[in-house]
Amino acid sequence: MENVFEAKDAQNYINRINNLVEETHGLWGRMTVDQMLAHCCVSYEMIYEPEKHKKPGTIAKFILRTFVKPKVTSEKAYPHDSPTAPQFIIKERKDFEEEKKRLIGFIQKTQQLGASAFDGKESFSFGKLKSQEWNNMFAKHLNHHLSQFGV
Repeated sequence: MENVFEAKDAQNYINRINNLVEETHGLWGRMTVDQMLAHCCVSYEMIYEPEKHKKPGTIAKFILRTFVKPKVTSEKAYPHDSPTAPQFIIKERKDFEEEKKRLIGFIQKTQQLGASAFDGKESFSFGKLKSQEWNNMFAKHLNHHLSQFGV
């Protein structure tokens, strides 16, 4: 699995994103390319812009930690058409260039902060995560959706 904290791997994601155009269609699923970029930004918004999202309650957090966290933070790839958490569903169309710029900025910021900034960092949904779990979550999500759109 790629390491989002390594400059060359982060640049690989950016290169893949830069290969997208507004007319790029997904190979599966219903999202448009602009919605996919906005969807990928949500993971980073929860870290860098937490005021945009409501934290899960105690019961929801228990369920997320127990049943969802192992699937999200492992190295095993997501299957096509995996269920999407409600806060990640993007219903309206977005500005392609703006979402592309935001996602690239989030990837760069994460890489520059480095693994040590994420080791033991609290996740909205899963509690404290090791830097490797953060990496798996970011890398796997990006790979899933960039592959979905053929890049």
